[in-house]
Amino acid sequence: MPRIALNFEDGITQFINADEGESIADAAYRQGINVPLDCANGVCGTCKAFRQSGEYDPGSYTEDALSDAEAVGGYILCCQAKAKSDMVIDILASCGACKVKSEKIVTEIVDVESLSAHRIRLSVKPLERGLPMFLPGQYVNITAVNERVTRPYSFTSAPGSNVATFLIRNLPDGSMSAYLSAKARRGDRLLLDGPFGSFYLRATRRPILFIAAGTGVGPFLSMLEHLAIRGNCDQAVRLIYGVRDPADLVEIGRIEALTALIPNFSYETTCSGPGSQHPLTGHVTDHIGAEALNHGDADVYLCGPPEMVESGRRHVAKFGLSPANVYFEKFVCISPQAGVLDEARP
Repeated sequence: MPRIALNFEDGITQFINADEGESIADAAYRQGINVPLDCANGVCGTCKAFRQSGEYDPGSYTEDALSDAEAVGGYILCCQAKAKSDMVIDILASCGACKVKSEKIVTEIVDVESLSAHRIRLSVKPLERGLPMFLPGQYVNITAVNERVTRPYSFTSAPGSNVATFLIRNLPDGSMSAYLSAKARRGDRLLLDGPFGSFYLRATRRPILFIAAGTGVGPFLSMLEHLAIRGNCDQAVRLIYGVRDPADLVEIGRIEALTALIPNFSYETTCSGPGSQHPLTGHVTDHIGAEALNHGDADVYLCGPPEMVESGRRHVAKFGLSPANVYFEKFVCISPQAGVLDEARP
């Protein structure tokens, strides 16, 4: 039974199952999701959506509803298309318009580990039903029930894992950081709400370059774990991972282990702090040339602080890379009061 991820314009992702021979629209409506729909006969084009990945039977429709150029470009009609494999589809509407709500799951803390003075690994497991389904690279909002504080964090574990892990920057004045580093105990309750985000691993059709700064390496760990489990990636995959201080190059053992599980996967690390003795120094963009970008034919994923993401986007543009092949996520510091608090997304 194919599983279909429906991505809505406002960032929520909902997963549905499709029966054999069932249209995507019928499967969605059967599971309480009102995707845009009008004629249901492939005539009006109201249910047009974009297929990110997956095999399908396109069904029959008129040229007015879906042109040949649109079909070649990746668009489908949900009222006609029938999934033949797992699929990822962009729905051209908000989740609210389709009567979709994010999923809330109560979990408990399995472990809180200090990986360095500035990095925390959080592990949680569900109390009742399973963890939320998500696409590798997406995030959830995590609420510490006892502290009444909520922050968004990317999964570093692969979809389908029994335990979810997150890499969190430990900030001196961070509300969630303070709770996790000083108060959190095994068994404490955390509420996960999601998944959210348009930063996720697309179908691997060309070489991949992951560019990470700081805890921006987190979503790439999930993507790499997913590629290792899937086991059929025939494209070159490269990670460039930068931090300021060598002590914050965490999860290296995990990354190294993945080189044995993912064909053609390689990684490099760099440190930008003054006087660094690390083999590679400087910012991540200092180590990205035409060869790393496969001379413009690659998919590039950037994740980290806004200044790194923006400089990275400008840098790769110099090599003729299409903006459509560049995906990014910015981690920023947010402050509900006056101070600077935890690392999160815009």
